[in-house]
Amino acid sequence: MTRRRLALVTRRFWPLVGGAEMVMANLASELRDMGADVTVVTAQWDPAWPADVVHREVPVVRLPNPSQRGWGTLRYMMALNRWLRRRRDDLDLVYVSMLKHDAYAALQTLSRSSVPVVLRSEGGGATGDCQWQRSARFGLRIRRRCQQADAVIAPSPAIATELAEAGYPVSRTWLVPNGVAVDGPRSDAARSAARRVLGESHPDLAAVDQSQIAVYTGRLHEAKGLRDLIRAWPVVLLRWPRARLWLIGDGPDREELFELILDLGLRDAVFMPGAFDDVQDVLAAADVFVLPSYEEGMSLSLLEAMARGVPVVASDIPGNRLLVDHQDHGLLVPVRDPVRLAQTIHEVFASPRSAQRRAQLAHDRVRERYSLRHMAETHLALFETLISRKQRGGLRGKS
Repeated sequence: MTRRRLALVTRRFWPLVGGAEMVMANLASELRDMGADVTVVTAQWDPAWPADVVHREVPVVRLPNPSQRGWGTLRYMMALNRWLRRRRDDLDLVYVSMLKHDAYAALQTLSRSSVPVVLRSEGGGATGDCQWQRSARFGLRIRRRCQQADAVIAPSPAIATELAEAGYPVSRTWLVPNGVAVDGPRSDAARSAARRVLGESHPDLAAVDQSQIAVYTGRLHEAKGLRDLIRAWPVVLLRWPRARLWLIGDGPDREELFELILDLGLRDAVFMPGAFDDVQDVLAAADVFVLPSYEEGMSLSLLEAMARGVPVVASDIPGNRLLVDHQDHGLLVPVRDPVRLAQTIHEVFASPRSAQRRAQLAHDRVRERYSLRHMAETHLALFETLISRKQRGGLRGKS
């Protein structure tokens, strides 16, 4: 197969870490390993960050992105337009994360070229791209432009439905679930080693083997239900006084969550050590992964925990039910119910054998359906189809 030259555009990228950012980082690295020539194009959120870096052996270009609201977005779009114009003869395809300003800019710049533009919709419901387009300034104009993309990737059936309801052509919408790297089953020795390494590298993560550790990884955002998880923790501590909760990530709710931790007297039990580029050791050290979100498209964090054989507790919402059958692959709890959440975490701590049986089934499900390699292969197959069609001058047709 021809070595395809791909630009992956994502306004947020490492060292900013969230689900969408990790999907693009993982996919870029996997596509490179499969023989593609990949460049990540992103925004320079901090002027002190270098404009050109390498992340996981993939070159990353950071474009100007001033901090002023409005002007920063416009400046980034202008810089992206220029970058794509200069390099369009050296690209086979452009893949853009989110149906927002950079998608608009890419489609505008490449509309008369032979370079296909593929968009990836991120999130669903109130925090998803379709809702953003309905409520944001210029959102409807951006949506009309995005509907002209050669293809739009939906990571879950719910997001595919939202796209169809928003007027995106079904014939150009592709359902491609998220994928993650799949490890072998965890061992007690690996768990102890991970706790030791984390404790040595970060004082907030010091824990003895006898401690029960619950972990959340992702953005610290209101829609993730983290206030409910923090409010559940005093109830957990009544039965498990050594239990610790690690909230791994960053986001707009960080300060408010920290204030809640202080108000509830949980400073010695709940920790927010920041964002990690790689959460492998964090998950290896955990007794349970908790995701109390109010809405999800398809959670990368949940997939990562399942892929690493960590017992999971997640909110009973459509996006999580897509991955977890209750009592088979994990435990589902009602949203906005801290007491039930605490009781369910207690159930995992109290019955480790049952929890590990469910974790093994979850691991097997991810290996069979949601591997990173399968995700990358599906993307490459779609890219090849679109590139060949565009180079032949063919019309867009059904996938």
